[in-house]
Amino acid sequence: MEQKTNGFSFRLIALVAGPLLFGLIQYFEPQFWFSEIGWDVFSIAIWMVIWWIFEAIPIFATALLPMILFPTTEVFKLSEATAPYASPIIFLFMGGFMLALAMEKHQLHKRIALNLIRLTGTRANGIIMGFMLATAVLSMWISNTATAVMMLPIALSVVKLLESHESSFSGFSRFKTALFLSIAYAANVGGMATIIGTPPNVVLVGLVKNILGREISFAGWLMIGLPVVTIMLILTYFMLTKVLFKHGIGKIEHADNFINSELAALGSWKKEEKWVAIIFTLTAVCWVAKDQINFLLGTDLLNDTITAMSGGLATFLVPLNKKGKMLMDWTSMKDLPWGILILFGGGMALAKAMEEAGFVDQIGMAISQYQDIPLWLLLLILIALALFLTELMSNVALTTIAIPMVISIANGLEVEPLLLAIPVALATSCAFMMPISTPPNAIVFASGYINIKQMVRAGFLLNLIAIVVLFLAGMYLAPLVF
Repeated sequence: MEQKTNGFSFRLIALVAGPLLFGLIQYFEPQFWFSEIGWDVFSIAIWMVIWWIFEAIPIFATALLPMILFPTTEVFKLSEATAPYASPIIFLFMGGFMLALAMEKHQLHKRIALNLIRLTGTRANGIIMGFMLATAVLSMWISNTATAVMMLPIALSVVKLLESHESSFSGFSRFKTALFLSIAYAANVGGMATIIGTPPNVVLVGLVKNILGREISFAGWLMIGLPVVTIMLILTYFMLTKVLFKHGIGKIEHADNFINSELAALGSWKKEEKWVAIIFTLTAVCWVAKDQINFLLGTDLLNDTITAMSGGLATFLVPLNKKGKMLMDWTSMKDLPWGILILFGGGMALAKAMEEAGFVDQIGMAISQYQDIPLWLLLLILIALALFLTELMSNVALTTIAIPMVISIANGLEVEPLLLAIPVALATSCAFMMPISTPPNAIVFASGYINIKQMVRAGFLLNLIAIVVLFLAGMYLAPLVF
């Protein structure tokens, strides 16, 4: 989960300002084009946005406000206000989290990472490529934070093994910088590939369902996410190894020994790992081939949420011994990020209220007055704004706030909403400049092998690259899919 740390004084001011502005707005009669319900929703949205941006309280807790404020202001009945917290989208991500926890508990993710690194060889750039590939692949399915936490110790071990040879490698310092930055950046980028890879993706899918009544399938997302991630990884690798931190190191001795020793320590494939791999593979196949499976069965019952929850529940059904020990038990669920699920629910509740209050239509009508603005320029501006704003605030909060507005803009200009919404949502995952921007950045920065100047320099250039890649994806790739 991407969270930023703001100064205590700002948080304290925001803590008071949120409810104060809510009360002040409530005191006055509805203004402008607002209906009475719209005025209530506007006041609640102001309160939530202030608390989200400055993190006056944990953003997960802020997401519970609709559950209290919507019924008390009579925007929705309690049953209507709480319904988004149990949306199918919530359970899609919950099932994905359950599978990720099973992978982590039984060390399957570490085995996958080490084997991917081994495949890329022992040349310096090959090692960097291996770490990027392993990190990105894992980040597609488990949180970028967990991925970075798992990959960093492996990278540290490789570096410590090689430090005795540092004197013979004039570019070793630049190699280390490139290696550690590659982990942070690949963790951020990798999650963009799948719906469940990073929270903003799921937020977008939920908002599109609530506002537009449309579903984005797992396979449909892959058709955009995977090419974007592939291009971003290639360009990131090129920038780190060939431009920013060119080190001139070729083959590194003993690196393969370390990787092999780590794999040896894991031993042969255990029963638990095999079962997790089987369940995960079947789940992934059902996600990708959902339409084909439904066609063969003559039904439309299989969807991404049922697939995710079936995979998650299956981990509780596999016995490991005759004493009743199962592949997963409920105590393992304490590590499931329940706060993120609540955050999704709160964001979708707010989006639903904004739609009911006519926000979407009104914003669309206002924007429609500027129909002369070229689509390419609008897309470029929206991507750039989202990308640089996410350096300073939670990407989930930003997505929750921005996507309803982006959809309204698209409707006002009579443009396919997903052509704008998807690139903007993906842009919120491209936070490369600051240690505080995402947990992977902070985790890698804490290693002590990189400094703020290096991260800002590399991150700024990658931000510019991301703007171009996402712009091209929105203009030319998204129309082919949606």
